[in-house]
Amino acid sequence: MIMFDELTKINTRPSPFQYYTADELWTDEHTSKKMLEYHLNDFVDLSSRKKNFIDRSVQWIVSHFGVDSQTSIADFGCGPGLYTTQFAKNNASVTGIDFSERSIRYAKEVAEQKELNIDYVQQNYLEYETEERYDLITMIFCDFCALSPTQRKTLLSKFHELLKPEGAVLLDVHSLNVFDSREEVATYEYNQLDHFWSSDDYYGFLNTFKYQEEKVTLDKYTIIEQARTRVVYNWLQYFSRDSLREEFEGSGFKIEELYSDVAGSAFSPESPDIAVVARKK
Repeated sequence: MIMFDELTKINTRPSPFQYYTADELWTDEHTSKKMLEYHLNDFVDLSSRKKNFIDRSVQWIVSHFGVDSQTSIADFGCGPGLYTTQFAKNNASVTGIDFSERSIRYAKEVAEQKELNIDYVQQNYLEYETEERYDLITMIFCDFCALSPTQRKTLLSKFHELLKPEGAVLLDVHSLNVFDSREEVATYEYNQLDHFWSSDDYYGFLNTFKYQEEKVTLDKYTIIEQARTRVVYNWLQYFSRDSLREEFEGSGFKIEELYSDVAGSAFSPESPDIAVVARKK
């Protein structure tokens, strides 16, 4: 009976964005180390995109927004500084905000080695406050999708406040094409994802749920170790062009351009992602 109850709990579908466990992923000593390893792996698109794409997107961003010594940029969810470092090399005044103490520490070390003046803030970016005002705010690799509707509204309001007049936001999201390709699954694996969740042995259960009406998916990870059980909720919101416009325009922005990625690729209805350039009204 106890086992039946536990399995029922593991396989239970919560309401969309009912739980928020980002701190479990980004601040846990073990998983934050694994996430940093993924960030710095040039051969996989997991925590960050591959280096050649980052280089190409930075070139486009610098050109498109006219980044120079007069430009101030804030990168929300900056991770280990893969974009902020390059922005600073292009003489911009740069701030990076990230939840992960480990990633921020690494980014600061890189900035020191390269003698770059970058302001790094280790904080949940939903709570970030400053008197600084920026020409450009970036949020790259679909971080926006991991937030609930309430959190997204809070963040867009914050962006609006932190931007200079006519300042711009650049971010990317997953399109409905990706949502349509996702399937509901229920699996378990011993030491799931090659010990990603813990250095100790564990059983990892993965339940993927789709919420058709809300266009949301959940990867629900239940990690059962000998000493403890944890649940991590990885939510993703998917967007159409219309739903993006509705959210941005409702928060005081005007969408200028839509692209297929943050390297300025022309928008395609078949693209897995949508990149948006929005200007503060």
